[in-house]
Amino acid sequence: MRKLKLLLMVCMSMVFIFTLPGMGQSLKASAATERTPIVFVHGLTGSDSNFALIERYLRGEGWSSDELFAIDLPSKAGNQLLNSAAISRFVDDVLRQTGHSKVHIVAHSMGGANSLYYILNRGGIDKVDKLITLGGANRLTTSRAPDGIRVTSIYSTSDTIVSPALSRLDGANNVSVNLVTHIGLLYNSRVNALIKAALIE
Repeated sequence: MRKLKLLLMVCMSMVFIFTLPGMGQSLKASAATERTPIVFVHGLTGSDSNFALIERYLRGEGWSSDELFAIDLPSKAGNQLLNSAAISRFVDDVLRQTGHSKVHIVAHSMGGANSLYYILNRGGIDKVDKLITLGGANRLTTSRAPDGIRVTSIYSTSDTIVSPALSRLDGANNVSVNLVTHIGLLYNSRVNALIKAALIE
């Protein structure tokens, strides 16, 4: 009977330990993913689901779901202060989950400007390795790629929402495509291949 009580107490202690906040979750946090995690940042009126096809493409190219993270921004109108603060918290959470010290960001439209604001004004300069923008409204934040971060700006000459002139950044790898709409940048096979090339170079 005494052994049964002792065994029961040990089992209850284990259940208690693994249900405490933060306990039992350290295995995921300490096991780094194979690749640098990717954070997807949407644009005006968008959502985290905007990148579903790009995520599916990258999974087909060898990335795992544990390496792909899409944020749903609080300001659908692109408020720089609100969204950059949200990106900062989200990136910190991704780094804790994956065990990495940096992320890559893939951003569409106003998400490019919000991501650049995060990098330049909220400590992202030390937490972002690569920034890839798709039709990014980049020059609403800066005209120059941040030092120490490899920036690729992919934009379309057929974009009638964000002018290519707003996307191009001094010091970035500026890549022009044609016959792709602004929204089409999220669904185009040529753009997917450019994203992959920018991620692995």
